[in-house]
Amino acid sequence: MVLLKFKPEITQEKVADLLNQLGELQQLIPGITYYAGGAYSSHEGLNQGYNHGFLMTFESADARDFYLPHPEHERVKSAILKCLDDFIIFDFEA
Repeated sequence: MVLLKFKPEITQEKVADLLNQLGELQQLIPGITYYAGGAYSSHEGLNQGYNHGFLMTFESADARDFYLPHPEHERVKSAILKCLDDFIIFDFEA
């Protein structure tokens, strides 16, 4: 689970492109079983400025550990980090 706080000057088109690139990783890196991402959509206002997020699940902790240093993940991560003011990454096993 990742929460993203995009810089105000980042366009919605750029955000959509980056989230799509994340989704494409499922086809490029074995072991990713699910991906969904999007904009904050609640009216509660408890997002503390985080305006987008995504959830990615893996078939195992080993699959996640394979994903983390993968060159395709690093490529997308690098592009996203340039556009963020802040982020939270929270891994857990269900």
